[in-house]
Amino acid sequence: MTGQGLRVLQRVVMPADRDLDVLKLYVDGEIVRGADADGGTGQVDRRGVVVPIGRRVSFETYFNAFPAGYWRRWTSVAEVTLRVRARGEGHVIVYRSSAKGHAQRVASVRIDSAEVREESFTLSLGPFVDGGWYWMDLLAGEQNLVLERADWCAPSEVRQGRVSLGITTFNRPSFCVDQLVALGEVPEVLEIVDEIFVVDQGDQKVREHGDYARAAESLGGRLKVIEQPNLGGSGGFSRAMDETLRSDTSDYVLLLDDDVVTESEGVLRAVAFGDHARTPTIVGGHMFNLFVRSQLHAYGEVIQRYRWWWEEAAHTRREHDFAKEPDARAGVVGTTETTSSGSLRETPWLHRRVDVDYNGWWMCMIPVEVVRKIGLSMPMFIKWDDAEYCVRAGAAGFPTVSLPGMAAWHVPWQDKDDGIDWQAYFHERNRLVTALLHSPYERGGNLVKESFIISVKHALSMQYSTAELMLTAIEDVLRGPDHMHAGIGAKLAEIRALRETFPDARAEPSHEDFPQVRQRPAKRGRAPKPPKGRVRLLKGAAVGTLKQLRPLDSATRGNPQTVIPHIDRHWGVLAQFDSALVSSADGAKVSWYRRDPERFKEIMKRTSLLHARLSREWPELSRAYRTEQDALTAPETWRRTFEQAGGR
Repeated sequence: MTGQGLRVLQRVVMPADRDLDVLKLYVDGEIVRGADADGGTGQVDRRGVVVPIGRRVSFETYFNAFPAGYWRRWTSVAEVTLRVRARGEGHVIVYRSSAKGHAQRVASVRIDSAEVREESFTLSLGPFVDGGWYWMDLLAGEQNLVLERADWCAPSEVRQGRVSLGITTFNRPSFCVDQLVALGEVPEVLEIVDEIFVVDQGDQKVREHGDYARAAESLGGRLKVIEQPNLGGSGGFSRAMDETLRSDTSDYVLLLDDDVVTESEGVLRAVAFGDHARTPTIVGGHMFNLFVRSQLHAYGEVIQRYRWWWEEAAHTRREHDFAKEPDARAGVVGTTETTSSGSLRETPWLHRRVDVDYNGWWMCMIPVEVVRKIGLSMPMFIKWDDAEYCVRAGAAGFPTVSLPGMAAWHVPWQDKDDGIDWQAYFHERNRLVTALLHSPYERGGNLVKESFIISVKHALSMQYSTAELMLTAIEDVLRGPDHMHAGIGAKLAEIRALRETFPDARAEPSHEDFPQVRQRPAKRGRAPKPPKGRVRLLKGAAVGTLKQLRPLDSATRGNPQTVIPHIDRHWGVLAQFDSALVSSADGAKVSWYRRDPERFKEIMKRTSLLHARLSREWPELSRAYRTEQDALTAPETWRRTFEQAGGR
């Protein structure tokens, strides 16, 4: 990883599996694959490409451009060297961009040799305070130009850091073993890995998978499988952190979800970045869509402090697709669209450095020094544990950086119903606890008000199970911080049992599994639509509330009134019916929502009283949770929880 006094910070790579769906993330140019690679444009191997006569290939791409703005802001590196090994005929041209996305040519060299030549470009990081990238283009002349290798390097006397990996898994043995097999195929990564902790919390065991033995052998004794009861993501990742502390050999612990496909180069890049960071820094990887592999979930995420809710960082957009052609509004910041498309070259906002509050634990590297200073995760089971940890680290002086070029492909959120299923309890409780610990606003800013409104929307939507889980979460928060470790192993079973008593929580594969729909005539022939505008929203809520309180029409007790696709599942629409068949986010199941006036009244009464109490007691609760924070996250506390839970 070093050579000629230089430390490799980032290698230029091509897709490990030659997947055309991700090609735009690595190289911008038409590529001929397979047997034609040596005779035309193509990938020679993981590190090289062939550019045919007269053609041009650019590495102004997500994985191969050098994110100079991030290295300038967070590390001690002052200049980088682009080292290129190439043969054939043509030019290597180096470019840079500003934070505004403006590009300029920096340097070039001509290659004219049948033998491999090595050329180097020394490049200052001085002009990148607000962002910007370096990259190279390859232009072939009258012969093919072959890139053998290219690296972004820096003079460095920093010791090579070492890392342990922590994978938390629950009943995804195939996903997990595939990830282990992939790691075993990259010796460069294994050179810096001490141990790989797989915390298996399911009953479909990783050890029992057919390819487990092969995966374990390929990892050369680094693999350690720990089986324990299901303590959620926070319990699994805390176990990996604690095992890394106990081993006392690694500088970092890199957390990975079990349902991801990792770009293995990200491990090397994260460690290099962490080694050169001016202060111990959490280094997070971006998340790409496993099903649309060129689509980036978010370029950076922050917490809106007044609402205490996640959102994309300013000047960015969600679900950016690098492979799609940009529309007329691409690169325009401040529009209402949530998706965008276009390559790095065509998307100016991608050149601005984005600072974040947290990074998801689908791929996130934490310095062991940070773990020693602030402890392990809060015992949150799932949801908010990663965000809370990074906010806590930031308060202690340890920043989080979402590093471009470090990424994993993950199952996307848009096909999940985690806001209304059993996870609704954890969304609500952990959001409240995180705000109690860290919100700078008296009584959490707008959080309590927003929580009340959300619970009312669920009640108006006939999602009584979700509303009930939210209220249960508030009741637990009001009990104080001791409930969190005490209930981490048993709470999920309680939640599932509670949900089973609600019709809206029961799902079937098909509409035909329910009584026949008896469609009522639309009022004035108009299909129900969500209300728009403040006045209509308030009117819709008032009318919906009155409707919820009216006695049920006997005709609606035995048959659904309508069918509502998931995309139209808005409280303003659902509130207009007595019952409806509603499809799930993934399109696989259907639930029968039914209006229940007595249950609605009970929920409205409880949510009013509980939110009033939460607001009233917020200062005392905040002090209690903040006082107990260190104890809740201490390794010793977690070890008692692991011991009480059992497992091995």
